[in-house]
Amino acid sequence: MKTAHRFVVVLLQCAALLATGAAHAADYPAKPIRMLLGYPAGSGIDNVARQVAQHIEKTSGQTVIVENKPGALGNIAAQAVATATPDGYTILFTPNSAMGINGHLFKQMPFDPVKDFIPVATVATLGFVILTNPKTVPAKNLQELTAMIKKEPGKFAYGTGNATGQVVGALYANMAGLQAQNIPYKGVPPAMTDLLGGRLQYVIADASLAIPQVKGGRVKALAVTNRTRVAALKDVPTMEESGLPGYDLSAWFGIFLPAKAPAEATQYLAARIRQAVTDPALVESLRSIGVEALPGSGADLARMMANDTEKWGRIIKQAGISAE
Repeated sequence: MKTAHRFVVVLLQCAALLATGAAHAADYPAKPIRMLLGYPAGSGIDNVARQVAQHIEKTSGQTVIVENKPGALGNIAAQAVATATPDGYTILFTPNSAMGINGHLFKQMPFDPVKDFIPVATVATLGFVILTNPKTVPAKNLQELTAMIKKEPGKFAYGTGNATGQVVGALYANMAGLQAQNIPYKGVPPAMTDLLGGRLQYVIADASLAIPQVKGGRVKALAVTNRTRVAALKDVPTMEESGLPGYDLSAWFGIFLPAKAPAEATQYLAARIRQAVTDPALVESLRSIGVEALPGSGADLARMMANDTEKWGRIIKQAGISAE
């Protein structure tokens, strides 16, 4: 009888715990949400992340704190989320670099993109732009820049602030037959500073950061890496139009939770993110900085990850990049 009584007590305790957990899940979000980002404040992805975070705040009534953890091409932030308490209150806002590219650039990864995360939703896509400082590099278009680099092989240096930018630059050099040195930065803004200071000859910048600089007249855009032209830079040709047939590279942004996060949190965030990226005002705001909203489910994001891992692996091999 005593054993039976203890068993009943344990069952009641478990039921109470389950009920409490269900109540907590139903109350989600009951406290501020941390959105970790692997790039510095002021970067193009930072701009997009903060706009999405603000929209989630409005629809959820809960604070969303964007935390910048730059370094290791986004791996530092991703690792912090992978090892965070999986309660739904720490999320990762990342481009495809950490989830589909870095595995080909690093011999050892501090996390498993598939096993350590739950894909929540897609957010947006964007391309990259080849930028020069017209005061130091008088190239009017990509063909002229290519000719200048070929004339002085090894003397040109270009800056990148993320894994996608590194691959963009390496593929350009490979396809055009160039010798140019890549200088990696923790983000595009410091690379832009060095470009304006004359310490770099060109920069590979994500469109969202490049567009304000181009419109401000501080830099010149020679080409975009998308398959088609960017609406906010309609006069700038694509890489393909600039003499590189088949060149087509762009990035995507997505949101992830740590593995084992509550299903209720995943579903709630997915719904809020879809609301954000289908809001006409936000869609137009993103488009004005060269970003196209991309509503999609966690399953869509998982498929994109799988496709990108294979696609970028081929591109990185073609570009001659070795893992470090």
